[in-house]
Amino acid sequence: MDQFFKISERGSSSATEVRAGITTFLAMAYIIIVNPSILSAAGIPPTAAVTATCLGAAVMTIAMGVFSNRPLACASGMGINSIVAFTLCGSMGLGWQTAMAVILVEGIAILVLVLCGLREAIMDAIPVSLRHGISIGLGLFIAMIGLKDGGVITANADTLVSLGTLAGENGALNLTLVVGVISIILTVILYASRIKGALLWGIIISAIIGIPLGVTPLPTGVVAPLDFSTFGAPFQIDSVSNVAGIIEAVTTPALLLFAFSLMMSDFFDTMGTAMAVAKQGEFLTDDGKVEDIKPILIVDSVAAAVGGLLGASSVTTFVESASGAADGGRTGLTSIVSGVLFLLAAFFSPLINCIPSAATCGALVFVGFLMMSDVADINWSDPIEAFPAFMIIAGIPFTYSISNGIGLGFITYVIVSVATGHIKKVRPLMWVAAAAFLAYFLMTLLG
Repeated sequence: MDQFFKISERGSSSATEVRAGITTFLAMAYIIIVNPSILSAAGIPPTAAVTATCLGAAVMTIAMGVFSNRPLACASGMGINSIVAFTLCGSMGLGWQTAMAVILVEGIAILVLVLCGLREAIMDAIPVSLRHGISIGLGLFIAMIGLKDGGVITANADTLVSLGTLAGENGALNLTLVVGVISIILTVILYASRIKGALLWGIIISAIIGIPLGVTPLPTGVVAPLDFSTFGAPFQIDSVSNVAGIIEAVTTPALLLFAFSLMMSDFFDTMGTAMAVAKQGEFLTDDGKVEDIKPILIVDSVAAAVGGLLGASSVTTFVESASGAADGGRTGLTSIVSGVLFLLAAFFSPLINCIPSAATCGALVFVGFLMMSDVADINWSDPIEAFPAFMIIAGIPFTYSISNGIGLGFITYVIVSVATGHIKKVRPLMWVAAAAFLAYFLMTLLG
């Protein structure tokens, strides 16, 4: 096993990899609850959505570990699942079978681009400063997710976002915020004290503290039944149109355009995520390139298609994987451990669902802190390099979208380079990517 995964060669150990896999899983476990709750709005039976979510994550995370040998984990992506439920099945009135067929088409399209080398070539064409910007932006994004989950920040109609309050509903104490703050403090103290597995211990201890406070719920059961009724969703008869979902998806121009929009989001979300995890997992080169990126991209592309096939929405590489990498994960064994836990979760979801998102707040915030080190590698005196990087750094957390932030940076880089007479600095594929993002934004803005 050591030889296959290169554990010793990468300065790790089996125990460290197992611990990192558990950390990653716990940081991602919320998807087992959240994805089914969103997909149920599309008409998908909750038990079937849980089965599809867990098995989709398990199969593709294990595949990522075997074929890429990097500490990356996959699960149904947030954002796209909302588009499936509230746009494709909601405002557009499609059946969930057709919506999953759109996801399948999008995944196949991305896979073709990867096999043609285009996805990897675009990554290589990105200037170094923008790569650093993506890593920093992802760090802020991860920290923002953690702070939101811990109740430290909250939505505000007047200021968009504001500091959470200790006053909960009906004047009661906001105990979610209490657990979130405890998890941050614990994680920092444990890490500063050089305790191995600081991020994992921070999650576990915070979850235990949350039991008497009522934040960590007690399990309502042990074993949950499996429901495979969404498997093969694109080839099932659509509940609205009464034709096979895949037929409607490939013969409706509007849905093909939707598939392109989703492809853009998946395309660049994974690129940013891979860079973020590579930074923590020490497989990011000095010039900001991810080592052995192609197998990662291939598995991720297949995952998107598999998500549609299983009825789990698009399965993609999760940015929370950075928590496991920061906890010492360096090989695919970390991924396999996470994947096996997702497989077990399909049967024991009542137990897994007891880990509250507030308990993972500290791990995610601390990962965001670790990723801020790239700030020193950007030449802030050169606006051609620095301003587009800043647009990415600001755009990712402020739009709550990895792909939106990257798109703003790409378009800005081309505009600034042309306006300042440095048009030759822009590589051909950067022009292609910027033009694609421009089309993507126009489609989004025009509805």
